[in-house]
Amino acid sequence: MKFKLLNRTFQMSWLGLSAYALMMLLLCSLGVWQLGRAEQKKQLLLQQQTAIDSGVIDLNQQTMNDMAALRYRKAKLAGHYDIAHQFLLDNRIVDGKTGYFVLTPFRLDGQQAAILINRGWLAAGGDRNQMPDLTLQTEPTEVAGRINQFPSVGLVLKGAEIPTENWPSVVQVVDSKVLSQKLGYEIAAFQIELEPSAAEGYKREWKINVPIPPEKHLAYAVQWFGLALTLTALFIWISIKNRSEHTA
Repeated sequence: MKFKLLNRTFQMSWLGLSAYALMMLLLCSLGVWQLGRAEQKKQLLLQQQTAIDSGVIDLNQQTMNDMAALRYRKAKLAGHYDIAHQFLLDNRIVDGKTGYFVLTPFRLDGQQAAILINRGWLAAGGDRNQMPDLTLQTEPTEVAGRINQFPSVGLVLKGAEIPTENWPSVVQVVDSKVLSQKLGYEIAAFQIELEPSAAEGYKREWKINVPIPPEKHLAYAVQWFGLALTLTALFIWISIKNRSEHTA
């Protein structure tokens, strides 16, 4: 097949043209998809920031069924800690060191359910059989923090959600139903990340969780469109070369 464009004659096969068209469709589709993902992440960050900037909600007066609607909201709770039954969420790496997130059940005044308060990260000692001292106050109190889902891991091994028998109980992955059975009372399907300035906590640097930021999606989109541009330039060069060889 031959055609003219900008005073140049191009020659190519139908197979080559079809392959070029399919590759262009794929590369451009991937670029557009990455642009869409970038926009989604921007909207997610905006929603999360809006939640952070919203007023404090009182979880003693709030139903706790829709975690997605409450995520990243600031919250306050009145009640008391169940200091006898605390969990250590194991294998959490901070600053290159392995340790635990300390999760302490908080019994809300006037409600049957409890909420796990993430009091922060605590480095693991050299002897894993020696449990850390998690002492805190026992009297009724009020705590404040940020609503979030439980920390996740990439690969969940079988039985990782089963806590150890002793207290504090060590667990690899939080399953609120499993932990509720161990405690003997219901806990919410989300955690409260204790306010960084609050007392009786450990290392706390809570962040907004976005695995891939919008800027990275934009960079990926540029790469796909760049490959499409390179493919077009190569296709044009080969078409002109084919024409030159046939007329030589």
